[in-house]
Amino acid sequence: MSPLAAIARNALRAAGHLACEVTWPTRCCVCERAGCALCASCEGSLPYLDRWTACPTCGAAFGAVQCTECCPQRLAALGREALPFAGCASAVRFDARTGRIVRVYKDLGEQRLALDMARLMARAVPPEWRADAIAFVPASREALTRRGFDHAELLACALSSLMKLPVCAALDRPRAHDQRKLGRAARVSNLASALRAHPSACQGRSLLLADDVMTTGSTLCAAADTLLEAGAGTVRALTFARV
Repeated sequence: MSPLAAIARNALRAAGHLACEVTWPTRCCVCERAGCALCASCEGSLPYLDRWTACPTCGAAFGAVQCTECCPQRLAALGREALPFAGCASAVRFDARTGRIVRVYKDLGEQRLALDMARLMARAVPPEWRADAIAFVPASREALTRRGFDHAELLACALSSLMKLPVCAALDRPRAHDQRKLGRAARVSNLASALRAHPSACQGRSLLLADDVMTTGSTLCAAADTLLEAGAGTVRALTFARV
């Protein structure tokens, strides 16, 4: 393409974006104020997790002293004696506001929110964590077809840009149903044997496993198991929201 053609194409694209913005202005996904996908006021009022009171193992909001989320009884419900990842951190608690951010991002296709979410996630990473690359759980083919993009991969790419770490596509696309409609036991069963990893992408590496929401932990646990079995040195989990 000639330089003149490239300039013309970019000008047409910019004009198209401007026309769309005038006709359908971008609005905050929380308060619907015009201007951006997540306004500064709403971002500042989100229910952020405090790393000093959160559980250093599973990331539960108030588990620093005695965690009720990764205690033996809860782990037994997942069929586990311990969590497979070396640590877990989340940016915010899951509530009506943060849940709306996730829904607008994943289900309404507001992909610009990936950078906002990743920026908040990057802030939540404990300073002592070290990673060689960022991994993610790929969306199922059904979810990819429905949404038109892979929400976890987009978050991983945004984190990669912010944290200056490469993205590691270590996991194959799973053959599993949407986890959001399933209970704790069904989530575990749904992911059993659904994930496959590439040993060449994992061998000896310290991986940061990114996802949008930690609900029961079954997805992150299954992914961490698979990555460790494929040779990863350590796996730590990072999510935008924590139920």
